[in-house]
Amino acid sequence: MNEIYDVLIIGSGPAGLTSAIYAARANLKPLVIAGMEPGGQLMTTTIVENFPGFPDGVNGPDLMQNMIKQAERFGARFVYDVVSNVDFSKNNSNKTLKVVAGNKEYFAKSVIIATGSSPRKLGISSEQQFWGRGLSTCATCDGAFYKDKTVAVVGGGDSAAEESTFLTRFAKKVYLVHRRDSLRASQIMQDRFFGNEKIEVLWNKEVKDIVGTSTVTKIVLFDNKSNKQSDLPVDGIFLAIGHIPNTSFLYDALEKDEAGFVKVKNGTHTQTNIDGVYVAGDVHDSYYQQAITASGMGCMAAMDVEKYLASIT
Repeated sequence: MNEIYDVLIIGSGPAGLTSAIYAARANLKPLVIAGMEPGGQLMTTTIVENFPGFPDGVNGPDLMQNMIKQAERFGARFVYDVVSNVDFSKNNSNKTLKVVAGNKEYFAKSVIIATGSSPRKLGISSEQQFWGRGLSTCATCDGAFYKDKTVAVVGGGDSAAEESTFLTRFAKKVYLVHRRDSLRASQIMQDRFFGNEKIEVLWNKEVKDIVGTSTVTKIVLFDNKSNKQSDLPVDGIFLAIGHIPNTSFLYDALEKDEAGFVKVKNGTHTQTNIDGVYVAGDVHDSYYQQAITASGMGCMAAMDVEKYLASIT
Protein backbone atom coordinates (compact mmCIF):
# COMPACT_ATOMS: atom_id res chain seq x y z
CA MET A 1 0.00 0.00 0.00
CA ASN A 2 1.30 3.47 -0.90
CA GLU A 3 2.41 5.70 1.96
CA ILE A 4 0.39 8.89 2.31
CA TYR A 5 2.48 11.88 3.33
CA ASP A 6 1.16 14.83 5.30
CA VAL A 7 3.03 17.21 3.01
CA LEU A 8 5.08 16.72 -0.12
CA ILE A 9 7.40 19.54 -1.18
CA ILE A 10 8.48 19.87 -4.80
CA GLY A 11 11.74 21.80 -5.08
CA SER A 12 14.87 22.25 -3.00
CA GLY A 13 15.87 25.90 -3.29
CA PRO A 14 15.50 28.38 -0.40
CA ALA A 15 11.68 28.21 -0.56
CA GLY A 16 11.44 24.43 -0.61
CA LEU A 17 14.07 23.87 2.06
CA THR A 18 12.62 26.49 4.41
CA SER A 19 9.22 24.85 3.92
CA ALA A 20 10.83 21.53 4.80
CA ILE A 21 12.45 22.91 7.96
CA TYR A 22 9.20 24.44 9.23
CA ALA A 23 7.06 21.45 8.26
CA ALA A 24 9.50 19.02 9.87
CA ARG A 25 9.61 21.04 13.09
CA ALA A 26 5.80 20.88 13.11
CA ASN A 27 6.15 17.07 13.01
CA LEU A 28 4.56 16.81 9.56
CA LYS A 29 7.35 14.50 8.32
CA PRO A 30 7.67 16.20 4.91
CA LEU A 31 8.95 14.45 1.83
CA VAL A 32 11.03 16.70 -0.43
CA ILE A 33 11.35 15.78 -4.10
CA ALA A 34 14.54 17.69 -4.62
CA GLY A 35 15.41 17.15 -8.26
CA MET A 36 18.63 15.62 -9.49
CA GLU A 37 20.74 18.60 -8.40
CA PRO A 38 19.25 19.98 -5.16
CA GLY A 39 19.77 23.51 -3.95
CA GLY A 40 18.28 25.69 -6.65
CA GLN A 41 20.01 28.64 -8.31
CA LEU A 42 22.25 29.31 -5.30
CA MET A 43 24.18 26.15 -6.14
CA THR A 44 25.73 28.12 -9.02
CA THR A 45 26.44 31.22 -6.92
CA THR A 46 29.90 31.74 -5.49
CA ILE A 47 29.46 34.25 -2.66
CA VAL A 48 26.08 35.32 -1.22
CA GLU A 49 26.51 38.61 0.65
CA ASN A 50 22.90 39.60 1.30
CA PHE A 51 21.59 36.60 3.26
CA PRO A 52 21.22 37.61 6.94
CA GLY A 53 23.55 36.09 9.50
CA PHE A 54 26.70 35.93 7.36
CA PRO A 55 28.65 39.18 7.79
CA ASP A 56 31.49 37.90 5.61
CA GLY A 57 29.18 36.34 3.03
CA VAL A 58 28.55 32.65 2.48
CA ASN A 59 29.26 30.28 -0.37
CA GLY A 60 25.96 29.52 -2.16
CA PRO A 61 26.34 25.72 -2.20
CA ASP A 62 27.40 25.74 1.48
CA LEU A 63 24.28 27.70 2.42
CA MET A 64 22.03 25.25 0.61
CA GLN A 65 23.77 22.17 2.02
CA ASN A 66 23.33 23.58 5.52
CA MET A 67 19.62 24.09 4.85
CA ILE A 68 19.33 20.46 3.71
CA LYS A 69 21.11 19.25 6.86
CA GLN A 70 18.86 21.42 9.01
CA ALA A 71 15.73 20.00 7.38
CA GLU A 72 17.03 16.44 7.75
CA ARG A 73 17.85 17.04 11.40
CA PHE A 74 14.16 17.67 12.09
CA GLY A 75 13.00 14.65 10.11
CA ALA A 76 12.52 15.78 6.52
CA ARG A 77 13.14 13.07 3.94
CA PHE A 78 14.60 13.67 0.49
CA VAL A 79 14.07 11.97 -2.86
CA TYR A 80 16.53 12.98 -5.58
CA ASP A 81 14.35 12.73 -8.64
CA VAL A 82 12.49 15.01 -11.04
CA VAL A 83 8.71 15.45 -10.98
CA SER A 84 7.21 14.74 -14.39
CA ASN A 85 3.49 15.02 -13.69
CA VAL A 86 0.89 15.75 -11.03
CA ASP A 87 -2.76 14.90 -10.49
CA PHE A 88 -4.51 17.20 -8.05
CA SER A 89 -8.04 15.96 -8.84
CA LYS A 90 -8.15 13.71 -5.73
CA ASN A 91 -9.97 11.11 -7.81
CA ASN A 92 -7.90 8.21 -6.46
CA SER A 93 -9.19 5.83 -3.80
CA ASN A 94 -7.39 7.74 -1.02
CA LYS A 95 -8.73 11.15 -2.12
CA THR A 96 -5.17 12.45 -2.05
CA LEU A 97 -2.91 14.56 -4.24
CA LYS A 98 -0.68 12.57 -6.58
CA VAL A 99 2.83 13.46 -7.73
CA VAL A 100 4.81 11.40 -10.23
CA ALA A 101 8.62 11.45 -10.10
CA GLY A 102 10.77 9.01 -12.02
CA ASN A 103 8.83 5.77 -12.19
CA LYS A 104 7.14 6.22 -8.83
CA GLU A 105 3.86 7.71 -7.67
CA TYR A 106 3.67 9.65 -4.40
CA PHE A 107 0.49 10.52 -2.52
CA ALA A 108 0.03 13.35 -0.04
CA LYS A 109 -2.62 15.28 1.85
CA SER A 110 -0.94 18.55 0.87
CA VAL A 111 1.69 19.74 -1.60
CA ILE A 112 3.97 22.78 -1.68
CA ILE A 113 5.19 23.85 -5.12
CA ALA A 114 8.63 25.46 -4.71
CA THR A 115 10.33 24.80 -8.03
CA GLY A 116 11.58 28.34 -8.59
CA SER A 117 12.26 29.99 -11.91
CA SER A 118 15.14 30.01 -14.34
CA PRO A 119 16.67 33.21 -15.74
CA ARG A 120 16.06 33.66 -19.42
CA LYS A 121 19.42 33.35 -21.15
CA LEU A 122 20.98 34.70 -24.32
CA GLY A 123 21.45 31.29 -25.87
CA ILE A 124 25.13 31.71 -26.73
CA SER A 125 27.81 29.10 -26.08
CA SER A 126 30.00 31.27 -23.82
CA GLU A 127 27.26 31.85 -21.23
CA GLN A 128 27.99 28.73 -19.22
CA GLN A 129 31.73 29.48 -19.06
CA PHE A 130 31.23 32.86 -17.40
CA TRP A 131 28.17 32.12 -15.26
CA GLY A 132 29.09 33.49 -11.82
CA ARG A 133 32.40 34.74 -13.21
CA GLY A 134 31.30 38.09 -14.54
CA LEU A 135 27.90 37.02 -15.86
CA SER A 136 24.94 37.48 -13.50
CA THR A 137 21.19 37.91 -13.48
CA CYS A 138 20.97 39.76 -10.15
CA ALA A 139 22.31 43.28 -9.67
CA THR A 140 21.05 43.31 -6.08
CA CYS A 141 23.12 40.20 -5.34
CA ASP A 142 26.31 41.01 -7.25
CA GLY A 143 26.38 44.74 -7.94
CA ALA A 144 28.75 45.56 -5.06
CA PHE A 145 31.47 43.44 -6.70
CA TYR A 146 31.71 46.03 -9.49
CA LYS A 147 32.67 49.14 -7.56
CA ASP A 148 34.38 51.62 -9.92
CA LYS A 149 34.16 49.14 -12.79
CA THR A 150 32.34 49.04 -16.14
CA VAL A 151 29.34 46.78 -16.65
CA ALA A 152 26.70 46.04 -19.27
CA VAL A 153 23.03 45.25 -18.72
CA VAL A 154 21.07 43.40 -21.40
CA GLY A 155 17.34 44.10 -21.70
CA GLY A 156 14.77 46.77 -22.36
CA GLY A 157 12.00 46.47 -19.80
CA ASP A 158 11.45 47.71 -16.25
CA SER A 159 13.87 45.22 -14.75
CA ALA A 160 16.65 46.25 -17.15
CA ALA A 161 16.13 49.94 -16.37
CA GLU A 162 15.95 49.24 -12.65
CA GLU A 163 19.05 47.01 -12.65
CA SER A 164 21.00 49.61 -14.65
CA THR A 165 20.01 52.41 -12.28
CA PHE A 166 20.88 50.28 -9.24
CA LEU A 167 24.31 49.40 -10.65
CA THR A 168 25.26 53.08 -10.94
CA ARG A 169 25.61 53.05 -7.14
CA PHE A 170 28.76 50.99 -7.64
CA ALA A 171 29.95 50.96 -11.25
CA LYS A 172 31.62 53.95 -12.86
CA LYS A 173 29.91 53.19 -16.19
CA VAL A 174 26.80 51.19 -17.10
CA TYR A 175 25.93 50.29 -20.69
CA LEU A 176 22.39 49.16 -21.43
CA VAL A 177 22.39 46.86 -24.45
CA HIS A 178 18.98 46.70 -26.12
CA ARG A 179 18.07 45.03 -29.39
CA ARG A 180 15.41 47.62 -30.25
CA ASP A 181 15.39 51.42 -30.63
CA SER A 182 13.12 52.16 -27.67
CA LEU A 183 12.60 50.82 -24.16
CA ARG A 184 9.55 48.92 -22.95
CA ALA A 185 10.11 50.21 -19.40
CA SER A 186 7.43 52.29 -17.68
CA GLN A 187 7.71 56.06 -18.01
CA ILE A 188 8.68 56.59 -14.37
CA MET A 189 11.52 54.08 -14.74
CA GLN A 190 12.65 55.73 -17.97
CA ASP A 191 12.67 59.18 -16.37
CA ARG A 192 14.92 57.87 -13.61
CA PHE A 193 17.05 55.93 -16.07
CA PHE A 194 17.70 58.62 -18.68
CA GLY A 195 18.50 61.18 -15.99
CA ASN A 196 21.52 59.18 -14.85
CA GLU A 197 24.77 60.36 -16.46
CA LYS A 198 26.55 57.06 -15.72
CA ILE A 199 24.23 55.16 -18.08
CA GLU A 200 24.69 54.91 -21.84
CA VAL A 201 22.22 53.06 -24.06
CA LEU A 202 23.46 51.01 -27.00
CA TRP A 203 20.41 50.76 -29.28
CA ASN A 204 19.74 47.96 -31.78
CA LYS A 205 22.52 45.84 -30.34
CA GLU A 206 22.60 42.12 -29.53
CA VAL A 207 25.21 40.22 -27.54
CA LYS A 208 26.81 37.59 -29.77
CA ASP A 209 29.67 36.47 -27.53
CA ILE A 210 31.20 36.92 -24.08
CA VAL A 211 35.00 36.99 -23.97
CA GLY A 212 37.53 36.64 -21.16
CA THR A 213 39.83 34.27 -19.33
CA SER A 214 38.92 33.63 -15.70
CA THR A 215 36.41 36.52 -15.77
CA VAL A 216 34.65 38.63 -18.38
CA THR A 217 36.78 41.20 -20.21
CA LYS A 218 34.54 42.16 -23.14
CA ILE A 219 31.37 41.36 -25.05
CA VAL A 220 30.89 41.13 -28.80
CA LEU A 221 27.92 43.17 -30.06
CA PHE A 222 25.98 42.88 -33.30
CA ASP A 223 24.19 45.95 -34.66
CA ASN A 224 20.98 44.67 -36.24
CA LYS A 225 20.60 47.88 -38.28
CA SER A 226 24.07 48.11 -39.81
CA ASN A 227 24.87 44.37 -39.59
CA LYS A 228 28.27 45.25 -38.09
CA GLN A 229 30.03 43.73 -35.09
CA SER A 230 32.00 45.56 -32.41
CA ASP A 231 33.75 44.80 -29.12
CA LEU A 232 32.76 46.43 -25.84
CA PRO A 233 35.24 46.15 -22.94
CA VAL A 234 33.35 45.42 -19.69
CA ASP A 235 34.11 43.86 -16.32
CA GLY A 236 30.70 42.27 -15.96
CA ILE A 237 27.42 41.64 -17.74
CA PHE A 238 23.95 41.43 -16.19
CA LEU A 239 21.03 39.77 -17.96
CA ALA A 240 17.65 41.40 -17.36
CA ILE A 241 15.56 39.64 -19.99
CA GLY A 242 13.14 37.93 -17.65
CA HIS A 243 12.66 34.64 -15.83
CA ILE A 244 10.88 31.45 -16.84
CA PRO A 245 8.92 29.74 -14.03
CA ASN A 246 9.70 26.05 -13.66
CA THR A 247 6.16 24.79 -14.10
CA SER A 248 6.23 22.51 -17.14
CA PHE A 249 5.38 19.48 -14.98
CA LEU A 250 2.14 21.13 -13.84
CA TYR A 251 0.57 21.35 -17.30
CA ASP A 252 -2.90 22.80 -16.51
CA ALA A 253 -3.16 21.51 -12.94
CA LEU A 254 -3.00 25.00 -11.38
CA GLU A 255 -3.98 28.52 -12.36
CA LYS A 256 -1.06 30.58 -13.67
CA ASP A 257 -0.67 34.17 -14.81
CA GLU A 258 0.13 35.26 -18.38
CA ALA A 259 3.85 34.66 -17.84
CA GLY A 260 3.30 31.19 -16.38
CA PHE A 261 3.86 31.98 -12.69
CA VAL A 262 1.59 30.08 -10.30
CA LYS A 263 -1.17 32.29 -8.90
CA VAL A 264 -2.40 32.32 -5.31
CA LYS A 265 -6.06 32.35 -4.36
CA ASN A 266 -7.50 35.79 -3.61
CA GLY A 267 -7.30 36.59 0.08
CA THR A 268 -4.50 34.10 0.74
CA HIS A 269 -0.72 34.30 0.72
CA THR A 270 0.34 30.86 -0.52
CA GLN A 271 -2.77 28.81 -1.34
CA THR A 272 -3.38 28.00 -5.00
CA ASN A 273 -6.78 27.44 -6.59
CA ILE A 274 -6.66 23.80 -5.42
CA ASP A 275 -7.34 23.01 -1.75
CA GLY A 276 -4.25 21.53 -0.15
CA VAL A 277 -1.85 22.81 -2.80
CA TYR A 278 0.39 25.73 -1.86
CA VAL A 279 3.13 27.68 -3.60
CA ALA A 280 6.33 29.35 -2.40
CA GLY A 281 9.20 31.32 -3.85
CA ASP A 282 10.12 32.35 -7.37
CA VAL A 283 7.67 29.98 -9.06
CA HIS A 284 5.05 32.48 -7.85
CA ASP A 285 7.05 35.65 -7.19
CA SER A 286 8.08 37.25 -10.47
CA TYR A 287 9.08 40.55 -8.83
CA TYR A 288 11.52 40.16 -5.93
CA GLN A 289 13.34 36.97 -7.01
CA GLN A 290 15.55 36.87 -3.90
CA ALA A 291 16.67 33.95 -1.73
CA ILE A 292 15.49 35.66 1.44
CA THR A 293 12.00 36.40 0.08
CA ALA A 294 11.74 32.83 -1.23
CA SER A 295 12.68 31.53 2.22
CA GLY A 296 10.09 33.77 3.84
CA MET A 297 7.39 32.48 1.54
CA GLY A 298 8.53 28.92 2.22
CA CYS A 299 7.95 29.54 5.91
CA MET A 300 4.48 30.95 5.16
CA ALA A 301 3.53 27.98 2.98
CA ALA A 302 4.54 25.46 5.65
CA MET A 303 2.54 27.32 8.30
CA ASP A 304 -0.46 27.48 5.97
CA VAL A 305 -0.15 23.73 5.34
CA GLU A 306 -0.06 23.07 9.08
CA LYS A 307 -3.33 24.98 9.52
CA TYR A 308 -4.89 23.24 6.54
CA LEU A 309 -4.02 19.76 7.82
CA ALA A 310 -5.43 20.63 11.23
CA SER A 311 -8.68 21.73 9.56
CA ILE A 312 -9.20 18.42 7.72
CA THR A 313 -8.26 16.11 10.57
